[in-house]
Amino acid sequence: MGKSKIEGLGKDAAPAVIFGVGTSFNGFLKFKETLCIKGKFKGTIEATGSLIVDKGAIVEADRISVTSLSVYGTVVAPVVAQDKIDMFPGAQVRGNITAARLRIADEVIFEGQCSMTGVDKEVEIFSRPTQEIKAELQRTND
Repeated sequence: MGKSKIEGLGKDAAPAVIFGVGTSFNGFLKFKETLCIKGKFKGTIEATGSLIVDKGAIVEADRISVTSLSVYGTVVAPVVAQDKIDMFPGAQVRGNITAARLRIADEVIFEGQCSMTGVDKEVEIFSRPTQEIKAELQRTND
C-alpha cells in the first residue's frame, strides 16, 4: 500500500496515525507526530504534532492545541496552532482561532475571531512627537 498524499503534508508524507471513517472517539488526545481524523472526535486535543481533519470528518472539542491544523471537514472548537492553520474548500470551522499563519480557501465557512501570533506590532511614527523619536534613535545608536 502506498503512502497517503494528503494535500497539506507534501508529496510523500503520511500521517503517523489515521482515525478511519468509521472511527468515533470521545476523550483526550495527545500526540507528537501527525494525526489524520476521517471519522468523528469529541473531547480535547493537546499536541505538539499536526492535525488533519479530512473531508467528511467532524471534530468537536472544548479546545485544540497543535503545531498546525489542516481542515477539509468540520471543526467546532477554539484552536491554537503554533505554526499555521489551513482551511481548504468545503471546510467548516466554528470557533476562535490563534495562529502565526492562516490560509482560508474559497468555499470555506469560518465563524469566529482570528488572532495572529508572532507578528511584530506596527509602530505609528506619525503619532509620536518628533523629539521622542529622535531621543529613541539616539539611545539606539549609543
